[in-house]
Amino acid sequence: MQGFRTFSKPHLFATQVRRLSDKAHNVKKTPLYNLHEKYGGKIVDFSGFLLPVQYTDMSVSASHLFTRSSASIFDVSHMLQTNVYGKDCVSWFESICPVDLKGMVDGSSSLTVFLNDKGGIIDDLIVTKVKGDQLYIVSNAGRLEVDKQHMRDTSEIFRKSNKDVTVEFYDVSERALIAVQGPKAAGILQKLTNFSLDDLTFMTSRTGTVAGVECRITRCGYTGEDGVEISIPPEKADIVTEALLQSSEIKLAGLGARDSLRLEAGLCLYGNDITDKITPVEANLTWLIAKRRRNEANFPGADVILKQIKDGVSKRRVGIRIEAGAPARKGAVLKNFNGDVVGNVTSGCPSPSLGGNVAMGYVLEQNKKVGTELQVNVRNNNIACVVSKMPFVPSKYYIKK
Repeated sequence: MQGFRTFSKPHLFATQVRRLSDKAHNVKKTPLYNLHEKYGGKIVDFSGFLLPVQYTDMSVSASHLFTRSSASIFDVSHMLQTNVYGKDCVSWFESICPVDLKGMVDGSSSLTVFLNDKGGIIDDLIVTKVKGDQLYIVSNAGRLEVDKQHMRDTSEIFRKSNKDVTVEFYDVSERALIAVQGPKAAGILQKLTNFSLDDLTFMTSRTGTVAGVECRITRCGYTGEDGVEISIPPEKADIVTEALLQSSEIKLAGLGARDSLRLEAGLCLYGNDITDKITPVEANLTWLIAKRRRNEANFPGADVILKQIKDGVSKRRVGIRIEAGAPARKGAVLKNFNGDVVGNVTSGCPSPSLGGNVAMGYVLEQNKKVGTELQVNVRNNNIACVVSKMPFVPSKYYIKK
C-alpha cells in the first residue's frame, strides 16, 4: 500500500481526504477522537472530520489482512445518522428512493439510493424500517449537507400536504457509530451483548446493550465480511470500544484499510464510482430498483431508469484486475488493443488479499463481459488488464440457513 504508509500520496478518496495542517479549520472531532490519539491513530481530515487513516502499530495492508482473518473496529461516526418519525414516513421515503420499504418487515434494513429526476444517484445509504412509523438512516459524510437539504426539502413538501413526517439529524457530537468487521466480530461482540446474534442476520437491526450500554446494532458493513455497525450515545462510545478491545482478536483500523477492503468487496465509493450523473443501471446496481417500484414507476427518474432497464445503456461499471505493475488510480484511461479509449478507472488499489491490483471503472457496454482484455494507462504506460467479476473477494455476510 505505497500511498498510505506515509500518506504522502492520497489516492482512492483524494477528493475527500486531506493532510492535517496547523491551519485546518471547520473540521469536527468524533466522540472517539481521544481514543484514536491514545492508540496512535494517524489523524487526517476526511470530509471535514478528524479520523485515523491508520494506527502506528500496523501498516494499512496488515490491518486489511487482520480484518479478513480476525476482526477490526472502524470509527464511522462521520456518517450522517438520521431518525424519521410519523405515520407517513414510509410513503415519504419511497418518494425519494426506489426501495420497497412497504414490503420490508420491521427491523429489516436495505441498501438504497437517493435519486434525482434524471435518475442520477444523489447518495447511497442504508435505511432501517424500525417500524411502520419510524426509520433509521445512515448516509455518507461527503454528502452530509446535500442529504440533509434533500430530506428537509422533500419532507417539507409532504408536510404541506398534511402528511405526518418528522426528520431528525444527529450531529456527530450527538451519536457515535462504529463498524465491527471480520470473521471473529460476532463472536467477540456476543460476549458483550444481551441478545443472541444468531438471530441478527445480514441487513437486520435492533436495539440492545453492548457492554451495558443501550445501542442500535445493525448487521451490515463496508468490507464484505460479516459484522455490525453499532450506534452509541457519544459519552459511552469509549466504553463500548474499549470493552471490544479487551479481546486480542480485535484491533482498531483506519480509513486506509476501510477503502481497500471495500474495493475488494466491489462496493462503491460516492464521488468516485457513483455520482449524480450516473444511474443505478449504469452503476450495475439495477437490483436496487425493487420490483414493485418498477411496476408503479413512481420514484425519481423512473422514466429514465426504466427505459435503460428495457433498452440498455452505453456504459457500465465493471471490475478490473491488473496482475503486474503499478495500481491504476481514479481517472486512468482504459483502452482496447486497437488503442481506442473504451472507459476509465474510478477506484483502484493494490489488493492485499489477492496480490496484484484491483480496480473498478466504467467501460463501453460492448466491453463489459468478464474476461475482456484491455489496457489501462498508468504513468504513461499501457498495462494489460482484464474485466473481472465482482466482488473480487467472496462476501461473507451472515445469512441464517
